[in-house]
Amino acid sequence: MGSVRPAPWRSAAVVTALMLAAFTFNTTENLPVGLLSLMADDLRVSLTSVGALVTGYGLAVAIASLPLAHVSRSVPRRYLMTGLLAVLAVAGWVSALATVSYGLLLAARVATALAQALFWAVMGPVAVGLFPPERRGRIIGLLSVGGSLATVAGVPAGTWLGGHSGWRAPFGVLGALAVVSLVAVAVLLPTSRPQEGHAAYGTAPDRRRFAVVLATTALSVTGAFTGFTYVVAFLDEVSGFGRDAVSAVLMAFGAAALGGVTVAGRLLDRYPRATLTVPVAGQAVALVGLYAAGSSQVATVVLLMLLGASVAPTFMATQSQVLRVAPGRTETALAANSAAFNGGVAAGALLGGVLLPLTGTRGTFLAGGVLTAVALVVLSRPDTVVARETVDGPESGVR
Repeated sequence: MGSVRPAPWRSAAVVTALMLAAFTFNTTENLPVGLLSLMADDLRVSLTSVGALVTGYGLAVAIASLPLAHVSRSVPRRYLMTGLLAVLAVAGWVSALATVSYGLLLAARVATALAQALFWAVMGPVAVGLFPPERRGRIIGLLSVGGSLATVAGVPAGTWLGGHSGWRAPFGVLGALAVVSLVAVAVLLPTSRPQEGHAAYGTAPDRRRFAVVLATTALSVTGAFTGFTYVVAFLDEVSGFGRDAVSAVLMAFGAAALGGVTVAGRLLDRYPRATLTVPVAGQAVALVGLYAAGSSQVATVVLLMLLGASVAPTFMATQSQVLRVAPGRTETALAANSAAFNGGVAAGALLGGVLLPLTGTRGTFLAGGVLTAVALVVLSRPDTVVARETVDGPESGVR
């Protein structure tokens, strides 16, 4: 963030605040899934309408990421991040109002989605710019842990609180958490121009390799969500799990995802090739394995944990690779990767929905596995970001 870095404790505090913000954004995005029936009954709308609060959110992020990153490229990051977190806080409190209508709630969700689109584009450069270049991967790993905790802890805790105190209560709590992040960032993040510092640009710019990373993100995420969107139906119809057991299986999936990003985050700087290739391969094996062995409950649990341990590290690793090969400013490149991710979520859900009546839930996992295998082929081509010795080898200076 300039020629002089802040004191280590300040840098660590800013990263912690950004981890909390990532947790808050991701929990806000997915919380309606756990509160679907409560929100529909109270707002007197259909379950589909409440579901649109989630799907519309993801589409807004996918569409807005690149344009917002472009128009805000000259805004000092301290002011920009503070403003984005203010939007998150206000939208959370608006959602918690006793008099909130579906229309106002939808507006709050759209505002939050736009803030999140830009947050994910600038968070990485802001955080890694506070530390030496050789620690880029580790910092991205920490930020990913914050986001992954939303699945493991944030949404389950919000669902529990909503069931006991009404669905508005968890949104109020999320608004308060956003304020904590806002204050820390506003006080501790240095003010500097966005183009300053090593994090503003890739360390090895390459348009072709950047395209490979984007293709890997889009194909792997589309593959994952082609099947996983219908995982609850799969666990019921194919594996024969009861309703109570399904929650436990999904918790195991979330715990494996958290474990995956925690382990892989420590290895990103040292093994950039393996930390991207291995999770993509693991995802392909898990999806095809669920198609082939989904009738076994033990195999299903093991394979879903493998899927969780693969999906989350894959996106984290692509974000880290983008910071290396971005052909221009890193926040624009990260916005493109975020758009590819969210577009993949929507495309996967759509493809799975088309296949569902034709192949059943089992077939959606096979299709997802095939798409992920295509991503692995693209990723494994020679002279790409993950196969060049100048990027991965000891002489590159990455330790």
